[in-house]
Amino acid sequence: MTTAVSVEAEVLAALATVLDPELDQPVTELGFVRSVTIDDAGVEVHLRLPTSFCAPNFAFLMVSDAHDALAAVPGLGRIRVFLDDHHDSDKINSGMAAGAGYVGTFGAEAQDSLDELRRTFQRKAHLAAVERCCRSVLAGGAWTLEELPLLELFDLPEGPLKSALLRRREAVGLPTTSHSRVLVDHDGTAVAKADSALWLRLAAATRVSIEGNAHFCRGLLATRYGDSGTDPVITNTRSRT
Repeated sequence: MTTAVSVEAEVLAALATVLDPELDQPVTELGFVRSVTIDDAGVEVHLRLPTSFCAPNFAFLMVSDAHDALAAVPGLGRIRVFLDDHHDSDKINSGMAAGAGYVGTFGAEAQDSLDELRRTFQRKAHLAAVERCCRSVLAGGAWTLEELPLLELFDLPEGPLKSALLRRREAVGLPTTSHSRVLVDHDGTAVAKADSALWLRLAAATRVSIEGNAHFCRGLLATRYGDSGTDPVITNTRSRT
């Protein structure tokens, strides 16, 4: 028997696929989804950020990704996503409404393309995921630092760390077959045994930076809005059929 899924759950599930590009966490978990309004016409979502001066390219990317994620859900109707309380809110919201894209919205202010921005942070997220898996394996005592270059996906225990690594390998275009090496750079080249210790230290620095930024942003968000919760305000007036 198929279990019916509420439209609220579908909307939140779609938004949960949208990541802050720098923090590598869903906007739903970070508390960036301020409100969701569902009616017979469609869905309206308001996003918020920890400060009014968060990078405009990051902000536009999250708004655009949220719109695309919701547009992929059948039957939601008209999709509107707005960014609140940002110094470029009007520009971003107008650009989204006009379908102008990032470059069309910011013109000469646009620096790198959003695709290049996304790739940069996907690579950082992959690096951090590799370090987490290697650190876990080393802590278990079954592998030594010298043996890590031989570690394959098959050797990783099933669980959230491995699942996260697989998702990030897919994002950067790396194979996810069982006998793929874990310790590889972003183009799939295996890390040499002589370089593994230094490579892991650099990867750890990337992970700590990501995790530290996420903690800092949560604190800023809670201070700015006076709350520490991640649940958005949801209003659903859609007619039941």
